[in-house]
Amino acid sequence: MGKNQGCFWGCLHYMFDYQTTKTLVIPNLGVGVFFRFSQLLVVLYVVGYVCVVRKAYQEKDSVISSVTTKVKGFAFTNTPDMDPRIWDVADYVIPSQGDNSFFVLTNMVITPLQTQSRCPEIPDPSSTCVDDGDCIEGYNNPRGNGVRTGLCENYSTTAQTCQVRSWCPLEVDTELPEHALLAAAENFTVLIKNTITYPKFNFHRRNILSHINSSYLAGCEFNRATDPDCPIFRLKHVVSEAGEEFQDMAVKGGVIGVIIDWSCDLDWWAGKCFPKYSFRRLDSKNPVHNVAPGYNFRFAKYYKDQNGTEIRSLIKAYGIRFDVIVFGTAGKFGIVPTIVNLGAAFSILSLLPRVSDWFMLKFTRKRDIYSKFKVTHLNEDAVTEAVSMGTSYGTQ
Repeated sequence: MGKNQGCFWGCLHYMFDYQTTKTLVIPNLGVGVFFRFSQLLVVLYVVGYVCVVRKAYQEKDSVISSVTTKVKGFAFTNTPDMDPRIWDVADYVIPSQGDNSFFVLTNMVITPLQTQSRCPEIPDPSSTCVDDGDCIEGYNNPRGNGVRTGLCENYSTTAQTCQVRSWCPLEVDTELPEHALLAAAENFTVLIKNTITYPKFNFHRRNILSHINSSYLAGCEFNRATDPDCPIFRLKHVVSEAGEEFQDMAVKGGVIGVIIDWSCDLDWWAGKCFPKYSFRRLDSKNPVHNVAPGYNFRFAKYYKDQNGTEIRSLIKAYGIRFDVIVFGTAGKFGIVPTIVNLGAAFSILSLLPRVSDWFMLKFTRKRDIYSKFKVTHLNEDAVTEAVSMGTSYGTQ
């Protein structure tokens, strides 16, 4: 019974004994330096990283953006497949401009005067034949150019292929010019108009800044050193800043990203929000991945001859697609994130004495002495004796 009572009282004391902070001054230079150095690190982290770098005292919002583009420029070509020709915006910007992505034609393979008729397929392992029995009438090869008629005919003096119903003559897209036909496209310019909104802060801004007027816009051109605010870009310089040579890229095409960064600090003591432009190539030019390089697609121009027969010119267009990519985050002082981060900082500081105690009790030479003075247990008899001694001293 006595043993059970002892366990009961021991558990009761364990649960309900009160622990209070006891100040113990330790004249140890090493522990003191460790404690102050830890405090310094926390303060530097809170002030330097949390406040200055991350600006964690701010509320954040993400940008909402709209983009329109307008390309200008002319080019001249004179090739065996077509008469001498001037190319303007309606010819080389496909599709029509205005979106946040636009394509500029730089090279092409033209197959003129195509009509709906019959002609032999281009030779490849699936289209070659010996006689009509090798050509199934009505068969449509997804990688071919038309529907087979069931006839086998001469494609050339050395090859026979299956005849197809298609737009004839068929396109031979292996004859890509080694130099871009529209080499003058490097001097084309594009006006990029970008409007952004941060709805949480009711903040609106354009990349055509307040000091830009019509006369300035008519003659300016973006230059990172001398004119970084101008929204008109010469295509050659855009490609060059992306680390590419325009004439090399123009042969087979590619994709260039025009990146506009609207990261803004909207606090009154900063109050600056301007677009920052950068450029980079988005498609892969790695020689290892040399299958289907560049960027191309096909389109056709249709018309009728004097007899009413529909004719078309098929163009396999190579060129550079420019994607305008807008991103950004705005920040403005907010009381809630400020309180949250200050609370987190004070919590970290409150843990430092415990870390220093651990260092003192584990790694110092006098850790046993410090441990003895660190914790003091009082029992009721000691408290009663101390009270009675104090009373007796008072009566004397």
